[in-house]
Amino acid sequence: MSAEGMISWEEAVGSLRRDPTRAELVRACYYDDPLTGAASRFAESEEWTALKAWLPPRGRVLELGAGRGIASWAFAKEGWEVTALEPDPSEIVGSGAIRSLSKETQVPIEVVENWGESLPFSEGGFDLVYGRAVFHHARDLDAFCEEAHRVLRAGGRLILTREHVLSSEADLPRFLDQHPLHRLYGGEAAYTLDRYLSALAAGGFESVRTYGPKSSPVNFFPERQESVDADLKRRRRKRLGWFRSFVSGWSDSIRQEEAALWESKMKVPGRLYSFIAERGAGS
Repeated sequence: MSAEGMISWEEAVGSLRRDPTRAELVRACYYDDPLTGAASRFAESEEWTALKAWLPPRGRVLELGAGRGIASWAFAKEGWEVTALEPDPSEIVGSGAIRSLSKETQVPIEVVENWGESLPFSEGGFDLVYGRAVFHHARDLDAFCEEAHRVLRAGGRLILTREHVLSSEADLPRFLDQHPLHRLYGGEAAYTLDRYLSALAAGGFESVRTYGPKSSPVNFFPERQESVDADLKRRRRKRLGWFRSFVSGWSDSIRQEEAALWESKMKVPGRLYSFIAERGAGS
């Protein structure tokens, strides 16, 4: 049930879709119809291309909080055996939409309606657990990570992308006030980077890599890599001067250096981070 005065997630998305001034946002969130078109667009995106570089060899993947199923569909198209976990039964933004997408396109996706804090799967059954913008929605971050760790095989990988990060917990009200859907359905959240990392550690993950808002195309969308790289180069020229910037050239290591410098100064509440965590081979 929604909190008093709030509407459901499906109703909130419906409200957004009916507002012509929000059409660009709807498309950026892949809430537009037809769903097959939104799913195809995601599978052709810079985000998905960059994400594929983080993936282990193909096997069994569990997507947590799969929503409309666009990522599950992309995984299945790439040859993964996919289980999509989505507690909302909605035909528009939940498990009903995933089943329709799978049936219409004849792309196999197993759909399970449940929550990430209590997974109905045996230990060690998945090679990859993935979540896109879902970690910050967890009712219990520690339990969420413990369950993800439990269902991964030894040496398996957890990838959580596009998570809202705060500089301080005091910034949360400002983030929630500016979120276009939170005022409708009240379900958004954000945490500090340290809180996410502590939950991953508490869950048993040994190795965690962190990618900030300017470090990977996984976090850029709806910006494109070309525009982000242009901004990074402009910042470098301003910092070093044209001549020193020209002489030093441009490389992946320089790009990462500039991205890290930019991210270190960011204070915008809700900026996007992604995490790659490993279950130890002996755990």
